[in-house]
Amino acid sequence: MTRDKGSTIVLSLPHGRGNPRNSEGSFVALADGRITFAYTRYYRGSWHDEAPARICGRYSSDGGRTWTRQDRVLVDNEGRCNVMSVSLLRLADRRIGLFYLRKNGPLDCRARLRVSRDEGQTWGRPVLCIPAPGYFVVNNDRVVQLRTGRLMVPASYHRCKLARPDPNRMYAGLDSRGIAMFFLSDDGGRTWRESRDWWALSVRSGTGLQEPGVVELKDGRLYAVCRTDRDRQYEMFSDDGGETWTCPKPSSFQAPASPMSIKRIPATGDLLAVWNDRSGRLAPVRDKFLRTSWARTPLVAAISPNEGRSWPRARLIESDPRRGFCYTALHFTDQAVLMAYCCGGRGSSVLQDLCIRRIELGWSPHDESHPRLPAR
Repeated sequence: MTRDKGSTIVLSLPHGRGNPRNSEGSFVALADGRITFAYTRYYRGSWHDEAPARICGRYSSDGGRTWTRQDRVLVDNEGRCNVMSVSLLRLADRRIGLFYLRKNGPLDCRARLRVSRDEGQTWGRPVLCIPAPGYFVVNNDRVVQLRTGRLMVPASYHRCKLARPDPNRMYAGLDSRGIAMFFLSDDGGRTWRESRDWWALSVRSGTGLQEPGVVELKDGRLYAVCRTDRDRQYEMFSDDGGETWTCPKPSSFQAPASPMSIKRIPATGDLLAVWNDRSGRLAPVRDKFLRTSWARTPLVAAISPNEGRSWPRARLIESDPRRGFCYTALHFTDQAVLMAYCCGGRGSSVLQDLCIRRIELGWSPHDESHPRLPAR
């Protein structure tokens, strides 16, 4: 199967005048068959992470093939900086949860939850998901609900190094080395607490454990991956619902400091992983374009039929060496997977442009004619 067969860009959201960045989205299916796609839309002049932004939505009535042209504001900018990094989740009680970061500055960036009981027409009051103060990064499309009903927000904590940080220089006062933490709710999102374990990286690193993501395995264990600058995603496991975690160790996924996404394909029960594969097995690594790509290319998807022990079938999604592809959101329909991801570069930042790609679920994890990717 070629990269382009059954794979189409169905929505492009490039930046423009007065809209310097579109990024970090998430999907949810509505009861009437439509799909909502929520994303962070920046306004005014800057595309940087602390610049003004709100969360907007687009809609599809045909399985993600076409999308509405106008934005609907879902959460206006209620932060001193912005709101961003949305996760949409259909909860076990059929409500829709909208999780997002409210960014007030280097001493306060924490996740909130708003719930809709009317299929996203209106949203309730925000509930704070991270009780402790501080700067916590929670990626888009990251919140999960376990089979037990427990809600989990994976986060990376970045401590402030200055007594009086400069609000105009957001990252000058923050430690870039992330600490992986997990926040849990056992009452449908009404109250939240921190899990018993947190982990820092046990080797010298400029990133620590950043931007964790979690997937629940069939045996009930949880599998978490974190972005690092150690040329690998680092992995952890929990066998008690996220209360405690194994010591982080290098996974088999070769990657730059860029997040990875893993979700289960409903139709088959297999796992689908999407990340920037730096092994060179599917596309050459061309580091002369690092200035524009940030090393976040190529973008690869792989399927595991055995709960992540091996990934026998992989597919190249994007390979432009001058652009970067990251912050993926995944959503499955009966016939396809929708992938939303940042796709900027060349004459813009990697994070400024956003697209949705629709890929038909036609490639088999058992086809040995295609490259075999990481096994653990």
